[in-house]
Amino acid sequence: MLEMDVIGWIVVGLIAGALSGLLVPGRAARGCLANIVVGVLGGVVGGWIGRQLAFGDPQGFLGAIVVALVGAVVVRVILEALSPKEARRW
Repeated sequence: MLEMDVIGWIVVGLIAGALSGLLVPGRAARGCLANIVVGVLGGVVGGWIGRQLAFGDPQGFLGAIVVALVGAVVVRVILEALSPKEARRW
């Protein structure tokens, strides 16, 4: 099992959030801090999804990034679906 401190989770969150921002188009949750938050939330969501599908715990730093990336994509898609669309200008 991978043991990381807070700084490790912030780094994983930043990487996963930035990569998910490249994969999911849209305007919601952009920027460094937003990417970290989306990535850390993605780690939680990705870990939950992995446990529900009986994949087990990620092995190593790369495994943590992959799990967080999958979860961050899910979080970012949900944020895009919930974000208000641009109002029509008449």
